Amino acid sequence: MAYIKTVIVLLLSLGQILSPIWASLFRGEDSFFENWSPDQTYAADYAVEVKKDPDRDFVILNLTDIQLEKWEAQGEYGKLVTKTVNALVEQTKPDLITVTGDNGYSTSGYLQFVKELDAFGIPWAPIMGNHDGSCCVSEFWCAHKLWSAKNCLFRFGPKGMGYGNYVISITENGRPIHTMLMLDTHGNSSDEPVYFHDEQLAWTRWVLEGVTRTEGRTVESSALFHIPLPEFKTAYDEAYDSEQQRFTGEYAATSFGWNHEDVCCGPAGCPMFGLLKELGTKNVICGHDHNNCSSILYQGVRLTYALHTGPGGYYEEGMNGGTVLTVHSDGSMNIEHRFVEM
Repeated sequence: MAYIKTVIVLLLSLGQILSPIWASLFRGEDSFFENWSPDQTYAADYAVEVKKDPDRDFVILNLTDIQLEKWEAQGEYGKLVTKTVNALVEQTKPDLITVTGDNGYSTSGYLQFVKELDAFGIPWAPIMGNHDGSCCVSEFWCAHKLWSAKNCLFRFGPKGMGYGNYVISITENGRPIHTMLMLDTHGNSSDEPVYFHDEQLAWTRWVLEGVTRTEGRTVESSALFHIPLPEFKTAYDEAYDSEQQRFTGEYAATSFGWNHEDVCCGPAGCPMFGLLKELGTKNVICGHDHNNCSSILYQGVRLTYALHTGPGGYYEEGMNGGTVLTVHSDGSMNIEHRFVEM
C-alpha cells in the first residue's frame, strides 16, 4: 500500500511538472497572451475584480523575494517561509495576497510556493521578478503554474511585454475604488532587457486613462513590480541623512524603514515614474533588494520597498515578514511593514 501511495505521489508531481510543457507544445505559448492595441477601447471588465466589503477596510498582504532553491524549499528555509507566511495570514487576515517577484528559484521551490499560497483559499496575485524562471523549466512554465492555480489572479497579459502584465480592480458596491497595476520588469536572461518596454508604458497609460474615462473620475491607483525605479535611489539620497541615520526635513514625518544595501534600480531616465505621477498613481511597491524596506513619500508618490519574506537568496537578520497595504472606502492606501521573528 505504501508503495502504491508513493507511486501515486510521484505521478502527480510529474504531472504538475509536465502540464505547462504539454500546454506549450500542444496549445502554443502565444495562445495564453492577449492581443492588445492602444487603439482598443478600455472596458471595466478588462480588469480582474476583487470586491471590498463596504463595512471594513480591504487588507492586502504583500510578500516578496521568497526565491527558495531546491534543497532550501524542502529543508529548514522552507519551514521558515511557511511559518512566516502562516503567521502573517493569521495576523492580518488579508482579502488579497500579492507577491512582488522572485517567487522561486527552482522547479520544486516554485511548486511548493504555488501549492502553499493557493491552499489559503485567498485570492493571490503575483508578478515576475528577475529570478522567476531561474533554475526552472522556463519562465513560461512558471507563469503557467501561476495562471493555472485555483485562487491565483495572475494573467499572462498582452503579448510582447513579458509575463504577467495585468490589472486588478478593487470595487465597492460595484464601483472601482482602487486600481492595481501588476507589471513585469523582466531581466531574467541576457536576451531579455531589464525594465519596461515602450509597449508597457503605452499600456499603463491606456489602462489608467481608460479607468478615468470609464468612471468619469480619477480612481486611486498603485503599481507593483519587482525592480525599483531609479527614483527609489534619488528619493533615499535626498531623504535620508546617513550621518544622523534618520530621515530629515520634509521626509521625517512621512517616511519609515531603512536601506541597508545600495538601491539596485532600473536605468536612469526611465519615464515610468513621471508617467505614474502624471496619471495620479499614489503608491509604487517593489522588491528585489532584500535588505531594504524604506518607504518614502517623494513628489506625491510613495515609493515602498516591500519587506523581504523568509531567508531565500540572501537576508539580514530581523528583515523578515510582509507589507500590509490597507485600502479604505475612498480608495486611499496606507502601508506598513509587519515583521515576523524568524
